[in-house]
Amino acid sequence: MSFEAIVMMVVAMVILWGGLVLALLNLRRSDNLPTEDDAHRDL
Repeated sequence: MSFEAIVMMVVAMVILWGGLVLALLNLRRSDNLPTEDDAHRDL
């Protein structure tokens, strides 16, 4: 692989994994956790 392809791959991986980490951190500090009734409701 060329240097440019490796750089582009690393940038894409940082964006994807960084977004996942930010989403998980946002969920962790969120106070809107579902109750047991909300989690098991029938749709």
